[in-house]
Parts: sequence; structure tokens; C-alpha cells
Amino acid sequence: MPPSTDILQGTLDVLILKTLAHGPMHGWGIATRIQQISADVLQIGQGSLYPALHRLEYKGWIKASWGASENNRKAKFYALTPLGSKQLRSELEQWNRLSTAMSTVLNASREEFA
Repeated sequence: MPPSTDILQGTLDVLILKTLAHGPMHGWGIATRIQQISADVLQIGQGSLYPALHRLEYKGWIKASWGASENNRKAKFYALTPLGSKQLRSELEQWNRLSTAMSTVLNASREEFA
């Protein structure tokens, strides 16, 4: 298993919002999906995930409801709200600007820094 990668502060929120944009999921499912999509590079621990879910719920970006999981256990399912969809769009725009700027700087030639 590769070493876990630290996630920049604030990035976990957008990862959760993006994951929930594809439909409601319970906490373990969110963490597992992020890990799968990232080819095991991003591993979200419960100590980070659940405080983030509570924070997003408090902000009104997600809502929670109780239901049965795949193995018929009681689980809290989280879903994106309309406000959360709007926030996701905003976060993705900011992320794209930041990642483009970072890439530009990191790939700049020596001459560009002179």
C-alpha cells in the first residue's frame, strides 16, 4: 500500500462535495470512493471525514438522513443540497485556477525566472 497523502486544508470539502454530486452515500462509502477514484493515493480517515461531514451539513451544503446500508445496517446517508451544488461549482472554479497557476510556476523554465 502506498503512503497516504496529506490533503490540503479545504480540499477534503470539495472531494466530499464532488463525490456526493453523483448521489447520496454514507460516510464509509464516501471515503472508499475517494480512495478508489484516486487509485489509493487519497485515504480519508474517520477522524477527518466525520468532522468534515458535520461541518458541511452545518453550512447547509449537504443533508443527512438515516437509511440501510448495502449490508442492511443502519447508516447515515449524505446528499448534496442545491446550495452544496453551487458551492461545488465555485470550489471547482477556484481549484482549476489554482492548479493552473501552480502548474505554470512549477513547469516554468529557468529563463522565465530570470
